[in-house]
Amino acid sequence: MELRELKYFLAVAEEGSITRAAEALFVTQPNLSRQMKKIEGEIGRPLFVRGSRKITLTEAGRLLKKRAEEICELYDRTMDEVKAPAGGIEGEVRIGGGESRAMSLIARAATNMLKKHPKVKINIFSGDSGTVAERLDKGLTDFGVFIEPFDLSAYDSMPLPLSDRWGAIVRNDSPLAQRDRLTPAELKGEKLILSRQSAGGNIIYDWFGCSGEELNIAARYNLLYNATLLVEDGMGCAVSLEGLINCKGTDLVFVPLEPELRSRIDIAWKRHSSFTPAAEAFFKELCDIMQQ
Repeated sequence: MELRELKYFLAVAEEGSITRAAEALFVTQPNLSRQMKKIEGEIGRPLFVRGSRKITLTEAGRLLKKRAEEICELYDRTMDEVKAPAGGIEGEVRIGGGESRAMSLIARAATNMLKKHPKVKINIFSGDSGTVAERLDKGLTDFGVFIEPFDLSAYDSMPLPLSDRWGAIVRNDSPLAQRDRLTPAELKGEKLILSRQSAGGNIIYDWFGCSGEELNIAARYNLLYNATLLVEDGMGCAVSLEGLINCKGTDLVFVPLEPELRSRIDIAWKRHSSFTPAAEAFFKELCDIMQQ
């Protein structure tokens, strides 16, 4: 299967139509249809469910789409790196991370680097630690910013001089909103909306001093914004890191946990990897900021 064919397949998957994809690619519809049948023949499984108005992906098609996106992204990145002129710093620095105020430190380092090397581009990918680690493993990301708890033993890493405080986001008409701090006893009977990552690392369970089965977990979230919509609708309270959602002027209140619970922040990169000149320049700026 050629790279060109993968790009054709992605166009069809994104457009949901052979006709629209052919127009976007400036190829004929019959030629594109033959290319798709050729790919399906190589795989030995159908990739599309062809409806009267729109085509959708089968399970095999969805898997191929995910892998094709990764292959094309890695190819484009490789070409950018090898085409970069000798002696100049160009290209792209790709950074993945979850929701954390520590990303402000990453932003400052990136801004400082761009002042010195304006031809460099910054690509920020937001996702949970598992997704960021997957992209790091595949070479799609230069650096990953990870929030404790996460096992970084497979990577080279460096702690950032920041930590994030945990608390609960509650409605301002809740009795909990009047508290300065919330203890395990006060939260244990509440309906909880928990981060998948923190619960998976048992950091919240350890703070409560019990197993997840003893808590009233109403929902789990990946990124916080959607969880706050559940809080606003009265589902429960969301246990989260501080500062990710601006509660001022809203119906929500952030109340810290007591005893205080904090998560360390680390930046990590693939072990034994060689930084591109652009990634090296970013890392130098980050280290300079941390030494100030």
